[in-house]
Amino acid sequence: MESVHTLDSHPLVRLWLTELRDERTGPKEFREHMRLISLPLIFEAVSDIATEEVMVTTPMDVTSGYQLSEEISVATILRAALPMVEAIQQVIPSAPIHHIDMHRDEKSLQPIWTRDNLPLDCSGVCWLIPDPMLATGGSVIATVDRLKQRGATRIKFIGVIAAPEGIAAVQDRHPDIQIYAAVIDSHLNGIGYIVPGLGDAGDRLFGT
Repeated sequence: MESVHTLDSHPLVRLWLTELRDERTGPKEFREHMRLISLPLIFEAVSDIATEEVMVTTPMDVTSGYQLSEEISVATILRAALPMVEAIQQVIPSAPIHHIDMHRDEKSLQPIWTRDNLPLDCSGVCWLIPDPMLATGGSVIATVDRLKQRGATRIKFIGVIAAPEGIAAVQDRHPDIQIYAAVIDSHLNGIGYIVPGLGDAGDRLFGT
């Protein structure tokens, strides 16, 4: 799985993931650990982003530095990814944030797309899709479908926990997509939830 990158050997990622899994972790702590665990995932996902050399004046001298020469945009699926978006804005404040209102039909497990504010032209940009859970893969596939329909060619998914079934579904439909996850869990259960997972990320984030 050359297109799949995990950080499950990192000690801090392991600590934050443990807090996220623990059913005793409350919404405030859950949101903070979701934001924290997103940071190394973002660093890894953008490690190949293009930069260009610039000159900068320090208090002591003039030296060379770098600035981004490639645009980054975010397509976030509401609502569970909001703490991950906060982390992206912290690291890449210039990245536009586009929202997708989508939910999963609990019977068919298929995504239902309500609305979005994606640009009509998505070309020439590196797109990041943050979502805590890559379960069935339906929401991610639908998002990538839409981005590609509008010209996107460079797309990366950033998640906390991924299921083998979701990874396989995304790779089958979009083998060019790079997947970054803290860990790959065991499997999906009969209602499409990741095991051992961490439950419903949205509900745990917002106490609903």
